[in-house]
Amino acid sequence: MDVSHIVMGLNKAQHHAVTSEMGCKLILAGAGSGKTRVLIHRIAWLIQVEQVSTWSILAVTFTNKAAKEMHGRAESLLGTPLGGMWMGTFHSLAHRLLRIHWKEANLIQNFQILDSDDQLRVIKRITKAAQLDFKKWPPKQTQSFINHRKDEGLRPKEIMTNDDFYLKQMVKLYQTYDETCQRGGMIDFAELLLRAHELWLNRPDVLQHYQQRFQHILVDEFQDTNTIQYAWLRNLTGENGNLFAVGDDDQSIYGWRGAKIENIRDFQQHFKHTELIKLEQNYRSSGHILAGANAVIARNPSRLGKNLWTQDEAGEPIKIYAAFNEIDESRFVADKIQDWIEQGNERRSCAILYRSNAQSRLMEESLLQKSIPYRVYGGLRFFERAEIKDALAYLRLVANKKDDVAFERAINQPPRGIGTKTLEQIRMLARDQNQPLWDAALSVIEKKLLPPRATKAVQHFLTLISNITELAPNLSLKATLKRCIQDSQLKPYFEKSRDGKGADRIENLDELINATASFNLQDVINLGDENMTELEHFLSHVALEAGETQASPHQDCVQLMTLHSAKGLEFPLVFLVGVEEGLFPHHASAYDPVFLEEERRLCYVGITRAMRQLYLCYAESRRFRGEQRYPEPSRFLREIPKSVCEDVRHKPKTSHPYQKKQASNSSNIVLSSTTTQINEFKIGQIVSHPNYGTGPVVDIMGSGAKAIIQIQFDKIGERALMGNTTGLEIIKK
Repeated sequence: MDVSHIVMGLNKAQHHAVTSEMGCKLILAGAGSGKTRVLIHRIAWLIQVEQVSTWSILAVTFTNKAAKEMHGRAESLLGTPLGGMWMGTFHSLAHRLLRIHWKEANLIQNFQILDSDDQLRVIKRITKAAQLDFKKWPPKQTQSFINHRKDEGLRPKEIMTNDDFYLKQMVKLYQTYDETCQRGGMIDFAELLLRAHELWLNRPDVLQHYQQRFQHILVDEFQDTNTIQYAWLRNLTGENGNLFAVGDDDQSIYGWRGAKIENIRDFQQHFKHTELIKLEQNYRSSGHILAGANAVIARNPSRLGKNLWTQDEAGEPIKIYAAFNEIDESRFVADKIQDWIEQGNERRSCAILYRSNAQSRLMEESLLQKSIPYRVYGGLRFFERAEIKDALAYLRLVANKKDDVAFERAINQPPRGIGTKTLEQIRMLARDQNQPLWDAALSVIEKKLLPPRATKAVQHFLTLISNITELAPNLSLKATLKRCIQDSQLKPYFEKSRDGKGADRIENLDELINATASFNLQDVINLGDENMTELEHFLSHVALEAGETQASPHQDCVQLMTLHSAKGLEFPLVFLVGVEEGLFPHHASAYDPVFLEEERRLCYVGITRAMRQLYLCYAESRRFRGEQRYPEPSRFLREIPKSVCEDVRHKPKTSHPYQKKQASNSSNIVLSSTTTQINEFKIGQIVSHPNYGTGPVVDIMGSGAKAIIQIQFDKIGERALMGNTTGLEIIKK
């Protein structure tokens, strides 16, 4: 039999994996080592060489797109349709199983699948029926609780509450939700897997049938399996099955959403006589990039162990850029991308990766300034994010009480007990009297048109906005925003969120504070009207930024994404930014050995996205919640051998203007008409002034005699001086 088309082009390890004997196999596939190819060629080998029927093969992937691609490539390789083979995601396979065995699974034949929104609506109904306050028992929190317990394979009766009041109430809601779904013939996504697992446990005859049928099970991305998925696979495989699992413990980065790295680490214990095959030859990255990735991940003690290598050249060294601050960092990246494009490269061949979503703001701003199209992969642009719009709604009301859109958004976010009926009454009065909602709200209180509780809630909101409005003229822009966030209680509201996104939302709010702290004079000048307040200028600036739409998915554009979103992707040019202690590794993970290992795996994933060029950037100073911080470079940078790295310096083509101060602090801006010798100032230089002392140059606007130099003086803080100021000297370049 001619099998050359199946094994042609496979390296030694891939060939061994594809042609190995029956039994359980764990294929430890490093980044860029051709794992998908191995899976497809293994299926072809089983069918053509081992004469395995397609009817007895089950292949599991993590996305429908991957399943479709694998199916198509396998058919192309064999030149024949793969009828009878089951291939798909865990959810799609579980759904198929339950449609066949609906009766054995205690379902109705035409059971309905609830998507996330439908599930939330059901939970809202049962929460309301239980007479629970949505503010204290948020439906999204309950939804997350239920789904996480299902992923762990737990029904309400199996959850230990230990007399914990919160857990008891959540279990009651879970129980009621289960009963409601069963009564209505409804099933959510998490239930698909749990019900399919329970089918194995409750009906041994059905399990035996599928164990006899699916004698060859292949699983992709095994390191991402959760508790219920792994249990389902173990039961289906049984004692004598053939499980071909492909994964990489070094790329297990989804522990926060339920993935269990123990599943791949303990595989050889759970499946006896397992053969471990390592795919270590990399076909993606250059030698220096792989050396950096290997050195970082080697610091993780609890790993199965492998070492990536390539037959290709070592390539360019990993570039390390020490930015003076976060603005310098973003401009450096934008300049390098512009150079890359001018060399004839496509924009889509470049990616900017970051640990936190909040880091996208300055990157977006720098790309917009250079008119470089970009797209935030798998997410929203900074000013499109809900929590940013929430905070800005408060600022907009402080600036203009007649802003009805801001009023509608802010009045019950976070929830403060102002119901739909109350809002509708305010709207009706506004329509009848042809007045803004703010004035209508004052009127309904004055005329006592609302019940006492609603009146109190509306009055509290109006007082909150009025108090900030009164203080705003004497506060900086940053202080005004911080007051809005503090008095509105947005942060505590997001902290209580149990959907896993609360920390990200709070980081985005902190980045918005940074945006107000660094809002600069050039932005103000470009917006026109000098009679506008700084707050009004800022809101206009934000509106213009938000109005700049990002590129369409099919347009040639730079890709911005979090490190978690980057897994599975590759780019010729990669920038990994914010590589600093507290940011990456994240401050919430830096001191926990288990979490730190996952952070290091995340760094490994980020490094191995790069094919030809990799830049690792960090800032020597960075604004955090509007205050200047001086973080240490990430430990991950120290773990990369110096022999594969190169420090790069940057001469910015454009310079950053100084931060505009309040009129009450006008002494911070010093203008001098006395012309002296003009020095070529640069960000990061240490300068001296006879009255103010010494300090580093933070930002620069313009050049020559008209340059405005912002300096962080050691004793008196930031000051903005003209470049021709008498006595201003460079003492350290």
